[in-house]
Amino acid sequence: MESGKRTDFLSWDEYFMAVALLSGWRSKDPNTRVGACVADSDNKIVGVGYNGFPWGCSDDELPWSREGAYLDTKYPYVCHAELNAVLNATSRNLSGCRIYVALFPCNECTKVIIQSGIGEIVYLSDKYRQTDSVKASKVMLEKSGVLYRQFTTEREAVLLAFREEG
Repeated sequence: MESGKRTDFLSWDEYFMAVALLSGWRSKDPNTRVGACVADSDNKIVGVGYNGFPWGCSDDELPWSREGAYLDTKYPYVCHAELNAVLNATSRNLSGCRIYVALFPCNECTKVIIQSGIGEIVYLSDKYRQTDSVKASKVMLEKSGVLYRQFTTEREAVLLAFREEG
């Protein structure tokens, strides 16, 4: 029998990023699964979201395509994970909160993050860093004083199981 606490527990950053990634699994987007998790200064989750269509807009009737005429693609219809996490927040005062996201936020989500009062973005991937959207995001973040940093961990993965082994 163990006689001390576990040492392999998740850090707060690992926990909130895992919640963000797990939230992304709710997305029905066939190409991009993005989740977001907002945590306050007491390390309590105050909002989660994932990319998907607005309430009442059938994900069977609107397009999921990435290419073609603009109105025939998902882009004019999808709400990003960051927007949904802010809109789903249990409090409207998000000052000093952190948002954990799989992808560095686009310029539209960055506006929402700044306006909501969130003080820090923790992101996993910055694979679109060369796009004008992300470049604009970084300009706004630097001018507004909102911090951002890439998530780091020594962990390769976190395994969740719905059934006990044995």
